[in-house]
Amino acid sequence: MTTPFFKSDPNITKPYALMDLDDTLFQTQRKIDAWDLPTAESESLVCATVNKQAEPLSFMSQRQATFFNWLLASTELIVVTARDRSEIKRVKLPFESWQVLTHGAIILTANGELLSAWQQHMYEQLSPLQDKLNQLSQLFAGHSRNDNSQLVFTPHIDNFNNGSVNEELTIYLAIKHAQKDHQALVELAKKLPTLIRDFDQDFYVHVNANNLAILPHAVHKHHAVQFLLDHHLDSQRPSFGFGDSLADLPFLQLLDWYGMPNHGQLHDNLSS
Repeated sequence: MTTPFFKSDPNITKPYALMDLDDTLFQTQRKIDAWDLPTAESESLVCATVNKQAEPLSFMSQRQATFFNWLLASTELIVVTARDRSEIKRVKLPFESWQVLTHGAIILTANGELLSAWQQHMYEQLSPLQDKLNQLSQLFAGHSRNDNSQLVFTPHIDNFNNGSVNEELTIYLAIKHAQKDHQALVELAKKLPTLIRDFDQDFYVHVNANNLAILPHAVHKHHAVQFLLDHHLDSQRPSFGFGDSLADLPFLQLLDWYGMPNHGQLHDNLSS
């Protein structure tokens, strides 16, 4: 048997593009300035997200907008983001396929519906950790109310179905620094394992720029993407993806090809 040579085929099979959002496809003006992004002059910017007051918050450079437009036309674009179901609504971009949200705790179908099998799985994983998550929440809520505290604490909560009833569960805890002091968050991350018993057994900590997240081991983009690849995506279709943070790398390594923007945490760590 002779192996045939390649012949071009006009019938295009669209690959899957699994994409992180913040700092990969768009970013705030502060980061545009810090990274000195090309084609990011004010007249070239495209608004990508708004804040809670519906004011423009994050932007795509002209190159990023062109890249995103190409992705929409040429791939099946799958969102993979730390944003939760509330935060994703403030992203003003058209998404028409699967969405992996809240660091992987939530999977939405192309119709915007919760993927029930994944919801039940996550319920089983998160339910036993609620006491510890609530204990940490009370600790940080009390600390952030302190007049001297610069920490801004946010618990991320959603409804989960255990097969018979919907129950509200805490998924993970997020902490920002009011003055954007990254080193202060790094120091806090070092102290976290001393706060409650068996912290490392149940949780991991991710710090990127002005974001610190305390996450159960069961909550990870990698786990949700693996579930989609195993149960819902066509294994004959190629996949590739992009992400900017070290937390993105495990899900990216599940794909056929992956890359990163030439700025951000992942780029900086591989460059050093």
